[in-house]
Amino acid sequence: MEAREKCGIFAAHSASGENVLPKILGGLEALQHRGQESWGVAVHGKPVFRKMGLVVNWSLHSRELSSYKSPSGIGHVRYSTKGRSVLDNAQPMQIGSEFSIAHNGNLVNAEQLAAPVTMEFGRSCETDTQAAGYRLLHYMNEGNDVFQAFQKLSGEIVGAYCFAILDKNGEVFAVRDPRGYRPLSLGWHEPSETYIAASESCALEAVEAKFVRDIEPGEMVRLGGPNSELESFRFAPKMETAHCSFEYTYFAHPSSRINGVSVYEARKNVGRVLSKKLKTKGEVVIPVPDSARPAALGFALESGTPIDEGLMKDRYRRKGSIRSFIEPAQSRREEVVKKIIPIREAVAGKDVVVLDDSLVRGTSSKLIVKSLKKAGAKSVRMAVTFPPIKHPCFMGIDFPSREELLAHQVAKDEADPVKTAQKVGEAIGVEEFTYNDIDGLSEAIGLPKESLCFACVNGDYSKLGVTPPREVEEELKV
Repeated sequence: MEAREKCGIFAAHSASGENVLPKILGGLEALQHRGQESWGVAVHGKPVFRKMGLVVNWSLHSRELSSYKSPSGIGHVRYSTKGRSVLDNAQPMQIGSEFSIAHNGNLVNAEQLAAPVTMEFGRSCETDTQAAGYRLLHYMNEGNDVFQAFQKLSGEIVGAYCFAILDKNGEVFAVRDPRGYRPLSLGWHEPSETYIAASESCALEAVEAKFVRDIEPGEMVRLGGPNSELESFRFAPKMETAHCSFEYTYFAHPSSRINGVSVYEARKNVGRVLSKKLKTKGEVVIPVPDSARPAALGFALESGTPIDEGLMKDRYRRKGSIRSFIEPAQSRREEVVKKIIPIREAVAGKDVVVLDDSLVRGTSSKLIVKSLKKAGAKSVRMAVTFPPIKHPCFMGIDFPSREELLAHQVAKDEADPVKTAQKVGEAIGVEEFTYNDIDGLSEAIGLPKESLCFACVNGDYSKLGVTPPREVEEELKV
């Protein structure tokens, strides 16, 4: 068992019988920021179609896809946090002859799920998606319908998950875990009478669908079936949520609303909070493109420091639109960051304040600071919207090892956040460095901190419902 994902899913069913493939492809393009390694679609009556690379390249396969016309289907864009980036691990995945499944999240106990699959179906599972899918098939083979089968499965899976399922009858289901780690939106396209479930509301807008509501934690919905009406089923009791705080600062698209919160406004509010924390406001504030732009605007509005585009992505090269954080290899992350070009006229001779969404490994920050100083910046100060990341994430974000995290490397035993920031600042070469904190981030988002997950910051994995994996327990003792 190797692969962990934080991806994007899209599901649609048209009661009028309209072909939903164009909507699935359009929705996946809008979710490309959630996964860049592979993409795939599954429609009723056709084999699953999967390809490596970006979904925007679907037109290269238009001849093959021309026969994929169906009123129901699901799609997926993949970002793996661990495991091989190969076509076999792309999604959706076909599970027997009963259904195909796509997944966004990470199942902590995937190895335990996989063991009985090998015994019953005689196959190994490289991904947690496969393990969950075959366990669901097990319960369906016992005579349960999809709702009943998933309720039984939910009692044995632990972790973050959103699933999109297309069964052999053309029925489409969407599921969100009881803690609500990952976002999942429900939409309605009136002209085609199509219900849609998507990882983010931005995908609904991309296909001109109306946002209806967030699918609730612990809820499973059927987008269409025999009566072509939406059907909701609660498979788990309501409990304290653990929405991923990193969605608001980096992962989600700024135009999305997740858990009732505008991502754009949350990021702008974070900038205002950071302006109060950074001692020196500088002569110009510049965002690291692209996710830090709203935060830089908030910082500028609060501090009075003018904002400028001091860093620019080279969008005319192949890697111009790629996000560095979700590239699987260190060398590929560095390649993306090197395509961020400083604008000399904006920074030369000035005290520059750089706003970034987060600092994980420090790779991007070191390269950016070096390039700004080479472009003539008099000084560089940096503020990041997310608190110091000192612990790995097991809910689907690529913080796999404490030893890879810069804050842990340079301030392993440091409890004082100010001293931690000072050590990180020295490591990346800035004159002043400021982190946000848990209180500041929850204030900016507008949700109680108790409703958010900060395990990567404070090492509190209690909401997972299990003790951390053995290797994490050992790390936490060090």
